[in-house]
Amino acid sequence: MQGARQRAESLVELLRTGSPRADYFVGLEGGLEVCVENGSEHVFLESWAYVTDGRSGFFGSSGGIEVPLALAEEVLCRGTELATAMDAFAGGVGIRDAEGAWGVLSANLISRQESFRLAVVAAFAPFYNPKLYRGAAKGRR
Repeated sequence: MQGARQRAESLVELLRTGSPRADYFVGLEGGLEVCVENGSEHVFLESWAYVTDGRSGFFGSSGGIEVPLALAEEVLCRGTELATAMDAFAGGVGIRDAEGAWGVLSANLISRQESFRLAVVAAFAPFYNPKLYRGAAKGRR
């Protein structure tokens, strides 16, 4: 979440004084989330989006897909970058720029692009559905 917010806020600063101009700024980030259920740890791959108009900002998430234990351990315990670990785990090269971890883990039923599309649509909800979010949009960052 933090990475997505930081990316969007960097765009706000970058475009604040120059051109081109934008009404909305979007940051995207993928990552692993560790959850505990019934005493067992589960690790999920999630895609996050943060959308801001420069005054208010909101998050959206793709949902998650559970990550195999060996892949989770490589990233979380050994500190390997997810893209590098995914290439080694799946026996590919450049998976991040192709089907992504989402594509590999879901046998291409969910693409990396689809996971981020869902996160972006969800993050924009307070802007396209302001009646339900009224009050939440004022001054929230």
